[in-house]
Amino acid sequence: MTSPARILVVIGTPIAGSLNHALARSYADAARAAGAEVRVVDLATDAVPGHPSLRSELRTPRSDADTPLAPEVANYMGDVTWADHLVFFFPQWWGSTPAALKGWIDRVFLAGFAFRYRERGRLWDKLLTGRTARIVMTMDSPVPWNAWVYRDAAIRQLRNATLEYCGIKVRGITRLSEVRHRADADRERWIRGMASFAAIDAASALARDRGELVPA
Repeated sequence: MTSPARILVVIGTPIAGSLNHALARSYADAARAAGAEVRVVDLATDAVPGHPSLRSELRTPRSDADTPLAPEVANYMGDVTWADHLVFFFPQWWGSTPAALKGWIDRVFLAGFAFRYRERGRLWDKLLTGRTARIVMTMDSPVPWNAWVYRDAAIRQLRNATLEYCGIKVRGITRLSEVRHRADADRERWIRGMASFAAIDAASALARDRGELVPA
């Protein structure tokens, strides 16, 4: 019997009740309705691991002498391992991701779990291959400004320098722009639109589980 798609939703803002929460809730509800199993990490309410203060906290323990994983870090790593597909919702702050999301990534995407440097040469092993991701970012900037002045830095950081570095293929990016100047009707349209992404992602993850070809 084919297992349902497993989707991890990460809400990367420390402010509860935000537009990103509404977007994520619409997505999660629609994904469940499409038959997927969904777990949600909400960095406005869930524990955010403290900043690493030791080099050993940047890697999974290799010996009893290493710092053991904090319980919440181990739980989050379990969520990533469980997932077929990860979805990140966050606002762009100062041209980048909020510190809460960056801190979560710093403590969860550890060497030895998400990637591993090879003993020789400059290459590394991508340990989270086989998973896919979607990114949804809200911002007050216009899209051309974000692309030209900020060089789309927040997306590049998350997609290129984190997810794909660890082997996770990003299959969708949505930039919801000029939020501060949008009417309520625009926000409601965005929220409703998350349901279509959820249906696509649930079907794609299920197809991968069956071994069917999924377009890149």
